[in-house]
Amino acid sequence: MVTEIITTQQKALQINLDAAKFGTFAEIGAGQEVVRWFFHVGKAAATVAKSISAYDTVVSDELYGPASHYVCRERLEAMLDCEYSLLMRRLDQKHGEKDGFFVFADTVATHGRRGTTGGHGWLGIRFQSLPKAKPSQILIHAQLLESATTGEQEALGILGVNLMYGAFYYNNDPSRLVRSLTDGLRRDQIDVDLIKFCGPAFAGVDNRLMALLLVEQGLTHATMFTASDEVVQPSEILWGRPVILERGAFHPVTNVTMDMIDGALSQIRKDPSKTGEPVTVVEMSLNNLTSGVEVDREDFLACADTLVALGKTVMISDYTRFDLVSSCLRKYTSEWIVMLMGVPTLREVFDRSYYESLEGGILEGLSRLFQKDISVYVYPSTGARDGELETAAGLPCDPSLKHIFSYFLENGSIQDIAAFRADQLHVRPSDVLAKIQSGDASWESLVPAPAVEIIKKNKLFGYRAG
Repeated sequence: MVTEIITTQQKALQINLDAAKFGTFAEIGAGQEVVRWFFHVGKAAATVAKSISAYDTVVSDELYGPASHYVCRERLEAMLDCEYSLLMRRLDQKHGEKDGFFVFADTVATHGRRGTTGGHGWLGIRFQSLPKAKPSQILIHAQLLESATTGEQEALGILGVNLMYGAFYYNNDPSRLVRSLTDGLRRDQIDVDLIKFCGPAFAGVDNRLMALLLVEQGLTHATMFTASDEVVQPSEILWGRPVILERGAFHPVTNVTMDMIDGALSQIRKDPSKTGEPVTVVEMSLNNLTSGVEVDREDFLACADTLVALGKTVMISDYTRFDLVSSCLRKYTSEWIVMLMGVPTLREVFDRSYYESLEGGILEGLSRLFQKDISVYVYPSTGARDGELETAAGLPCDPSLKHIFSYFLENGSIQDIAAFRADQLHVRPSDVLAKIQSGDASWESLVPAPAVEIIKKNKLFGYRAG
């Protein structure tokens, strides 16, 4: 059954007509584009207690405290804290018995120059689901993709109304709330790469699942959460830092996974051209998470739990190729990037069919993959037939690509990982999974100890005791 989309005007008017909604709008950086909708549709006096736009940095700092960045999570949270405290102090006695208070806030930077893109903003709402209830909160981060400031402002206004409407009327169904954020918007206008729920209205919400939903529903190509289970906007982790990235299904994570990272780190620290402490990211793509036609959420959480137990930052993406990941990471850092893969994956990367969707074919794909200061470190494997060691240096290559492949090897863009555990090369995640589910305890020697502990404790991946 197709759900009819409620227009932005209808949403704003419904909120204005809801006598139990009363609050403050605080918007910085792109005009008062959200509150404008509520004034535009009429009846705003029943909803808007205050509208403020502290554009000047001195005024903004006086109200919300000093900030090194004015478009960031910390500034948004300071705005919500300050305005909610003022709202309650001023109006709780007069309106508290009948009104559910709210504060909507955003801090935004448009791209500032015609013909370029790069605007982004943090938006949030703190609200009472019922009068006198403890507040709940939703934070989102959005990339503004329009090429003109007026287009960014229009998209921001619609997104803000959608966020408010979802908070008020879909708070019992967060998945629907996420899907509704782009009502009335095209995919090329907005990219929502973070959403975080908290408070009593969302007591049962796992923000990692909501991050997954952003990717699954096409609101963004990639989002992240940390080893402390905190959902983050990628620039909060990656900005200006070197990156090591390993892609995989991690179903389950094995000793090989960790050995690839450890071996690469050891090699990097001996390389004088690679300075700075890198952030290590493990990436799960929708392709690896899909069971049939849908994502298996239970398996996703099992993978997430084990990776978090190992202290890893996790990226979820819909990228099918490595060159797309390269381009994604390059948006956030100009430092060196090392991507890890096994020999079978390297073989695939140098297969022309891997890039058949690109107009420029394999040459376009490889140029994107091996952007400046991006290299591939390759973990060896054993041949399926003869068990001999397979390495990047010895990889058979299409004769027409031989010189290109040799070039990447010779300049260090492709490197074999020198340190590896030969006794683990035979390990395949599918075999480990079968042992976990059959009660064969030998799997425990093939998986990192912290992951073993959490798999057994929480009975992940269909674990059966031996």
